[in-house]
Amino acid sequence: MALNVFDHDEYRPPVWKSYLYQLQQEAPHPRRLTCTCEVDNRPKYYGREYHGMISREDADQLLNQAEGSYLIRESQRQPGTYTLALRFRNQTKNFRLYHDGKHFVAEKRFESIHDLVTDGLITLYIETKAAEYIAKMTINPIYEHVGYTTLSLEPMLKKHLPLRSAPDQPDGLAPTRDRGHAEERITSLVRRSTLRESDFVAPKYEKVHNFKVHTFRGPHWCEYCANFMWGLIAQGVKCADCGLNVHKQCSKVVPNDCQPDLRHVKKVYSCDLTTLVKAHNAKRPMVVDMCIQELEARGLQSEGLYRISGFSELIEDVKLAFDRDGDKADISTNVYEDINIITGALKLYFRELPIPLITYDAYPHFMEAAKITDADKRLEALHEALKLLPPAHCETLRYLMGHLKRVTQCTENLMTGENLGIVFGPTLMRAPGLDAMTALNDIRYQRLVVEGLITNEDVLF
Repeated sequence: MALNVFDHDEYRPPVWKSYLYQLQQEAPHPRRLTCTCEVDNRPKYYGREYHGMISREDADQLLNQAEGSYLIRESQRQPGTYTLALRFRNQTKNFRLYHDGKHFVAEKRFESIHDLVTDGLITLYIETKAAEYIAKMTINPIYEHVGYTTLSLEPMLKKHLPLRSAPDQPDGLAPTRDRGHAEERITSLVRRSTLRESDFVAPKYEKVHNFKVHTFRGPHWCEYCANFMWGLIAQGVKCADCGLNVHKQCSKVVPNDCQPDLRHVKKVYSCDLTTLVKAHNAKRPMVVDMCIQELEARGLQSEGLYRISGFSELIEDVKLAFDRDGDKADISTNVYEDINIITGALKLYFRELPIPLITYDAYPHFMEAAKITDADKRLEALHEALKLLPPAHCETLRYLMGHLKRVTQCTENLMTGENLGIVFGPTLMRAPGLDAMTALNDIRYQRLVVEGLITNEDVLF
């Protein structure tokens, strides 16, 4: 089923593609073939569908009466292993069956054999009937027309998109955001075309989607290709940051245009940096801005700034305040008189980033730059390494290095670029999978990287 379009190639909002939904409705229903006699050593997690140690031929003979019939048998060749025998299209298919608290033959895990067979019959039927269709689903996606930034389509979408639930249209209509119009309800497929416009234009940071396998309750349609997401469980994937729901195969071609939603991004610390800034429509993480502003307002003269640690309990308290209140967190002197609490909270934020500020991909390039002895060549190598950072990471690093340079220019705190390099090297950069000895040797070069970034902040950024 192709998308309907107006004449003269004018785009028309989609009608839900129901072909795969109809096929799921047509799929054979599971028919448990029960064993009428008592079977010795029946595993406790199997029921009357278990027939003991019988041959493939015997299983085929028992199942040839009805499409969708199934039984479980113990393998004669490998005692202690079990096989699901399933009748489909006049053939008996045999699948190695596993149990680890749930039943499975592949990736999906089920509470019951009945659910496993139901899902298997749906998948077999749809892949048999619509293999060519499925292969072409991603070629002409609805996503290209109804995307995150297609704000101009809203009047047309409101005019043409049906607002009632129908057999070829999923339930779960979501309200549009208030933009001065009467509140209406539209399908989740087009919710990204009705994002609230803001006077603040956030940087165009690119972000990949954070897809996780997801089980959708009730009929659900892919927000990339608009086709039905078939199966009982794990029908597709959901972006943990923006909520985009798509087929697993569609997730491979979705553009890197994730727009994180605060409903999904529930914390500040331990959150991906780009995810956080896009969710808050900001250039940099608010925790970085707020801590640095507080430090520069009242703490630049503090001796040993960033070197002296604050009380860990109070640092954890600041972390919880940011996670709970975001940019409304109070980190003023009225609450945290010791400035070292604020420096500790800022360092903790960088340490807990799932991807370091100087990313894993860029790490080896920074390390190689630090090993160059010629000053001019080392500076050029650092400049090239900076180009490898994601824009949000580079902007945050630029802002932090500017602050740290101002720290070094305040002689009262006794903090030099070398001192700050020792503090921030392991905080801002780390490589995955290094053995203890290699990681120890890297500390020297991590210091040199940060010291070089601070010293040459005005040139590099």
